[in-house]
Amino acid sequence: MHISLLGCKGIPAAFSQGGGIETHVEELATRLAKRGHQVTVYVRPYANPQRLKSFKGVKLITLPTIRRKNLDAITHTLLASIHVLFQKADIVHYHAVGPSTLAWIPRLFKPRCRVVATFHSQDRYHEKWRWPAKMYLTYGEWAATHYPHATIAVSHTLQILCRNKYQRFAWHIPNGVDVPRMRAGSSELKKFGLTPGNYFYTLNRFVPVKALEDAIRAFREVRTDKRLAIIGYAGPSRVEKVYEQRLRELASPDPRIIFTGKQTGTTLEQLVGNSYAMIHPSRIEGLSISVLEAMAHGKLVIMSDIPANLELIDHSGIAYQVGNVSALKDAIVWALSDPNMVKERGERARDAVQRLYSWDSVVNRTEALYFSLIK
Repeated sequence: MHISLLGCKGIPAAFSQGGGIETHVEELATRLAKRGHQVTVYVRPYANPQRLKSFKGVKLITLPTIRRKNLDAITHTLLASIHVLFQKADIVHYHAVGPSTLAWIPRLFKPRCRVVATFHSQDRYHEKWRWPAKMYLTYGEWAATHYPHATIAVSHTLQILCRNKYQRFAWHIPNGVDVPRMRAGSSELKKFGLTPGNYFYTLNRFVPVKALEDAIRAFREVRTDKRLAIIGYAGPSRVEKVYEQRLRELASPDPRIIFTGKQTGTTLEQLVGNSYAMIHPSRIEGLSISVLEAMAHGKLVIMSDIPANLELIDHSGIAYQVGNVSALKDAIVWALSDPNMVKERGERARDAVQRLYSWDSVVNRTEALYFSLIK
């Protein structure tokens, strides 16, 4: 098949200044290419600083964008939606609800192709958006369920939303993760002042909806020699920069809390693999790849009790009431007091990921959906 993927910033995800969607697209695109499909990903100039023409067998097409918060995704996706009309494409696959508002273009003007959209999260709930953007993203949810030939939801929670609110069926195909085959080394920890098993961590982009301030406030109240590593970064928007400054000010009185900045590759693998447990206080998620990565490394996750998180937990973590800092503190204290429970639930987490959330399984199901559409 000839498959075009639109809506992400770019791949590889390490260059894109993106997050879960970019990781998802990278894993999907490169694995489909390895299976012999002709795969194209549309990327933005700032997400392709090396001006790569291809990556692991995937063709990259770099098109301009207006790099402003409200215009970046939509202007780039508009150009990509027009460009793809003149390319050979059996499948045109949009990622995220904002870009999916343009899925009508290939649906109308390239009728022989089949259009797919993946509903990754309810982006309208992110604090960075003002009411006009929130309204547009609400329309994006409707568009993602009505314009394509098929809609994918990354969680059962979103699948139910598509059915109950928009009266449309969505295929449930989750995010995925690779389960490490061997234990991570620890050579990279020294530069952060960390030692194996002696720290909790969070892993997110610095956006207010991730509620990282809850993790900092709760940890500051806990008496322990363990540390808290805040792994992540702020994007280019003013909202994210201000939020990062707020987090740093909140953490500054406690020398146990460190900021590692954005990390990828071996360094990130070692930070995750050598941690005691993960803290994930997010208020909104589609299906968190960060949580899946922690589980794949056999780590207990202390997470807010939003539906998308509870869908993952499978008796392998600790859930607390979202936004309740006192409850989060109690969960951290519990984890500290019972290392055997932390180890046992971490092992259960790894087993759950291996069964349900491998990238190979994700690609198998996506490929099968594509084939069903072009019969």
